[in-house]
Amino acid sequence: MKTYLKYIPILGLATLLSCTKDLQEYNPAGSTAESLFTTPEGIEAGVNGIYTYNRYFYGKEEGHGLMEMGTDIWTNAANNNNSGANGIFPQLSLTTYQGLTTDNVWVKTRMWQQCYAAVNLANNVMKYLPTAGVNAARQKELEGETRFLRAWYYYHLVESFGPIPLRLEPTEGIETTATRASVDAVYEQILQDLQFAVTSIPTTTTEYGRITRPAAEAFLAKVYLTRGRNQEASNYAKKVITGYSYKLLPTYANLWTMTNQQNTEVLWAVNYSTNLAFNAGSNISHTLYLMEYNTQPGMKRDVANGFPNVRYMPTRFLLNLFDEANDSRYNASFKSAWFANETDASKRPAGMNVGDTAILTTKYPVTAAFRASKRYRIYDLNDMYKTDGTPNDRFHYVSLRKFDDPTRATDATTESARDANILRLGEVYLLAAEAQLNLGKKDSAAYYLNEIRTRAAVPGRQTNMRVAAADVTLDFILDERARELAGEQVRWFDLKRTNKLVERVKKYNTDAAPNIQPFHVVRPIPQSEIDAVTNKGEFKQNDGY
Repeated sequence: MKTYLKYIPILGLATLLSCTKDLQEYNPAGSTAESLFTTPEGIEAGVNGIYTYNRYFYGKEEGHGLMEMGTDIWTNAANNNNSGANGIFPQLSLTTYQGLTTDNVWVKTRMWQQCYAAVNLANNVMKYLPTAGVNAARQKELEGETRFLRAWYYYHLVESFGPIPLRLEPTEGIETTATRASVDAVYEQILQDLQFAVTSIPTTTTEYGRITRPAAEAFLAKVYLTRGRNQEASNYAKKVITGYSYKLLPTYANLWTMTNQQNTEVLWAVNYSTNLAFNAGSNISHTLYLMEYNTQPGMKRDVANGFPNVRYMPTRFLLNLFDEANDSRYNASFKSAWFANETDASKRPAGMNVGDTAILTTKYPVTAAFRASKRYRIYDLNDMYKTDGTPNDRFHYVSLRKFDDPTRATDATTESARDANILRLGEVYLLAAEAQLNLGKKDSAAYYLNEIRTRAAVPGRQTNMRVAAADVTLDFILDERARELAGEQVRWFDLKRTNKLVERVKKYNTDAAPNIQPFHVVRPIPQSEIDAVTNKGEFKQNDGY
């Protein structure tokens, strides 16, 4: 039976976690770094605490807004305009780039502040680790784990903001000046930390949610790919694919079963507990991509169908990427049919019984005769989108179902115990394919793509899913990443890494196309950070903001 890495979000150094088999909250009043990190238990608590910051964006609405939206595959649904602080629309501006300013609260409080808080905690652990009495073998493991996590958060920062402050010592007082290190300098440190990590972190763990060597190597492959070091990226991706016991699941749909979350494909996940009290804000991904089904004839909100927040809907482009006759990922990823669950017969169309089809959403146009012949409500391609791809109906659309959680306690429960996958083997195959393409080895790139595509094939259609070397282009790989990874909080970084963000948004996202500019490949530095420093001539805002 696996032990979970359980943690509770921390705020600064005053709220840490004690290290027990299942971690419990520890909140020593007036504690300082010097008192907290003087024992092995304190160091273990500090390392566990660094993980908590992933919970501010993985599985959260803010994280999906920052890492999936504003791309070629998602756009605004009807309810993606709720105002934030001071009447600002943080999610709307991230989706469309209209009004994306230096005061965006999600950019500030999630990506900037939480990542730097995590870095600062990692720096504290690094400072006190050598003198805390940890035995030599464990000390090396903890240093590797801490350096991995520091690299992980710095990756999010440098990709999001470009040149950033690079801090390797803990912040212990008020600082009034800041310097932005170059992207090259930040990545040099990231690579140093990761190279240490992959030589010191154990290959397995008994605490699900803790980083392991193969997961660190998978992330290192992505970092090398981001830096254009394709041979190193390929080497590490291949090592993860062939060097361990991780395997692609036989069917894509099995990845999303609540009872099969810990499987041979998941390299690293944020583990959300079934005891929601431990989660300090659970996974709400299941609510974000879900259309408003509950107001339709024959339907009411229930646990099985989910809690519809109606935030994000697929672009027409995303739906058209799938050939569902051959590719099982369309039906495994998206929900098109809804079955009547309203027990009050007066609220169902005449002749419709519980369990009958109540709603059909389809990416194909249907004829008037077909529509007239059905009792159920139909939203076809033309109902959902205009011919240029602009949404017609932002309330009713094909809905992402990957993150559904039918185990929630009630239909009003938005919190989910579903884990948020961060790294999985399917993506590593795609990293390998991209690296091989960049090296000019299309045959090898096609091999890795076909491993993914064959697994995704509808039974008996494997041959139809295979691609030839001549078919492999960077755009094809990005399309394949969309089919495989839609909604998994990687898309914005994918398009930035491949220098395709502006091009593909302009081409495929009609809501964002009029607003996106070349400077949007980085986010704005939070205005509060600019205002706080005294050396404003050196610490400048990103261009365009």
